[in-house]
Amino acid sequence: MSAAAIPDKPATSGLGGQTGLALLFPIVLVNVIGFIIPMLNLARMSFNEYVPGGGIREAFILGNWIKAIADPFNLQLIANSITLSLGVTLATLIVSYPIALYIHWSSGRWRSLLIFLVIAPLLTSAVVRTYGWIALLSNDGPIIRSIKALGVENPPRLLFNTTGVMIGLTEILMPYMILALLAGFGRLDPRFEEAARSLGATPAQTFRRIILPLTLPGIALGWLLCFVLAISSFVTPKLMGGGRVFLLATEIYDQAIVTLNWPVAATLSILVLILFGLSLAVYTRLLKRLD
Repeated sequence: MSAAAIPDKPATSGLGGQTGLALLFPIVLVNVIGFIIPMLNLARMSFNEYVPGGGIREAFILGNWIKAIADPFNLQLIANSITLSLGVTLATLIVSYPIALYIHWSSGRWRSLLIFLVIAPLLTSAVVRTYGWIALLSNDGPIIRSIKALGVENPPRLLFNTTGVMIGLTEILMPYMILALLAGFGRLDPRFEEAARSLGATPAQTFRRIILPLTLPGIALGWLLCFVLAISSFVTPKLMGGGRVFLLATEIYDQAIVTLNWPVAATLSILVLILFGLSLAVYTRLLKRLD
């Protein structure tokens, strides 16, 4: 195509703005219908009064919120959820970072194959993968049998406790962390590493002064994504915790489905949303400092 055939940019700039608004309209509409309105309804529900037996009385009381932030059990739930999510996010980062770095350095078909292997677990339901971990970590599973074969008479329990939940969530969230890290590795130019090595830097010095600082945006993005997914996870904590690991997500389910206390479930759900907002604020602030 010749240069004369390319349309001038000023002639389409006005239409481009309208086209942009038209392109954004579907996602705005979906978010308003599927997120904003349900969240507003949930917030209103949190001020209603629960009637024993599953009823809900229209009201505007603060009792649910006072109980949510003052009840020791709920405070313990919040602390457990934050602690577990931070631990899962850290474990996911530690095991995913070397993989993402290796994929970033690879090229050609080998890189495509590695990315496919990372994405492949996402094609399987989290429920199926969780049941797979239950089979592996059970007392009669291959992992416990292997530990006993090494001479350990009383191996630690790996299922129906916090350890099991952390193992399951770490594996399930690894693809998200790896993809987020790869998305944030854009500033990692191999020429910087070559320049550092040509100046006599050791591999450890190159990693500490070149690679790690340049990959911090990816680490921050992966941290945010995995923390949000971990704190809102329900299936894996419910199945691998065996009813012994109490988190915000499992408590919301119990309040909504088991006791039918929808106002309290709505209050706890809004609390989770507030944690999401705080996480996003920390991520935004961190990203500005990195820039």
